[in-house]
Amino acid sequence: MSTWVAGYNRLNEQDEQVLYDHLLNLVQVELPEQLIERFRKLFVEGVGYPDGEITAALDRIAASKAADQEFRFVLNRCCHILVNRWQARPQYQSSIPDLISIFESSPSRTVTEFSRSRSVRRLRSLISEFVSSEQYLALQRLGRVVAASQESPASNSSIASLIRRYPYLYEHCLLVEGSTYDQQQAIRDLQAKAQRQYEVDLSQYVTYQVRRRQIAHSASPEMANRLLKPVKNPTLLNDRDLCFALQHFAGKSQGSQTYRDVAQRFITSSTQAQTFKAFKDDLYQYIIASVDAEYGKRQFNNQLYSQLCNTLPESDTQKVNDFLIVRTCSQLLNLLVVESCHKPQHFLFIDLIANLGPTLTTGLLLKIALICRKVKPYLEKRFSILFNHYEQCTRDTVVWFVQMMENLNIALSTNFSTIDLSFINQFALS
Repeated sequence: MSTWVAGYNRLNEQDEQVLYDHLLNLVQVELPEQLIERFRKLFVEGVGYPDGEITAALDRIAASKAADQEFRFVLNRCCHILVNRWQARPQYQSSIPDLISIFESSPSRTVTEFSRSRSVRRLRSLISEFVSSEQYLALQRLGRVVAASQESPASNSSIASLIRRYPYLYEHCLLVEGSTYDQQQAIRDLQAKAQRQYEVDLSQYVTYQVRRRQIAHSASPEMANRLLKPVKNPTLLNDRDLCFALQHFAGKSQGSQTYRDVAQRFITSSTQAQTFKAFKDDLYQYIIASVDAEYGKRQFNNQLYSQLCNTLPESDTQKVNDFLIVRTCSQLLNLLVVESCHKPQHFLFIDLIANLGPTLTTGLLLKIALICRKVKPYLEKRFSILFNHYEQCTRDTVVWFVQMMENLNIALSTNFSTIDLSFINQFALS
């Protein structure tokens, strides 16, 4: 690196730090309304900011040769300095969407009115690019998560409006390139809180249904309704589909065993496999055991077997190890859900849902995640790709995808958390 470039970069970093420190100081002492107005003047209008030193630093950042590539990261960090702190204070969380939305508003005055018109024009151009960036899209999603109503969105609302409901999407949809450690930690905290709340809601719903049925057996449904405070279904599935999913994922739906029982039995037996090829053969049998025989015979079984045969065939004679298992299971999720972020092809995924239904299809994915827990984030990433793909669609146009997201939420919550719903096997929930 030349001396000039190194010095240039140092100056740019100094200006960025001046900007960050300025906002870090202000967020401790000013109300959200004041800070949002500051953001509007500093970034959207580009004029009228009360601190000339900060305006000058921003002008230099915007004028730098690196701005076309780097400015979106700088502005994203500026936003998160406020957002991360407001997230931790419930009374300020409603201001987060207000902050995010100011970048979509038009400046109140034209560029030609200013002596700094060149700098303002450059800044506004960069803001326009920021609004089209992945960083801003992630901010918009975050705004929906923290501000969403507890009421179920209307059937004609967009898939985007549902993101609050699916904590397993948060890390993949709310964090993007350039996210700082503080941003990552804030999202993980948000995810953990949302996941805990979902598990509590699910447990309370099951407990209510079980108690209601117990009372109805000894008295009457009317008496049960009088004695118990109703608990709302916490999903977008109807009560019948929710109860089926709960019994399937948490109960003994695999003969006399649960999904976790079957997975543990496979893990134990797979340690006896002499070679990687033998492991793949066992894995094939483990998966097709949950597939309708008629559907499997059409083409699915052949597709699955071909996928396994073509996974690291050069290692077939080796002893199975952790790397081979993770690679095999991740490749299976590519086949069963989706592989690429760009023009995602997921015909087999749709075909499985159409023939097996969303609950049994989710069961196939759960079986893979349970024998190799390291691919759980990979499975969640596959769903985030499809969420991105369908984000602007309305719920009623992709009902099958909403059902899959709901089923995956139930499957992961009942198998990868401390929630215990095993007692549902004793009752036929209505």
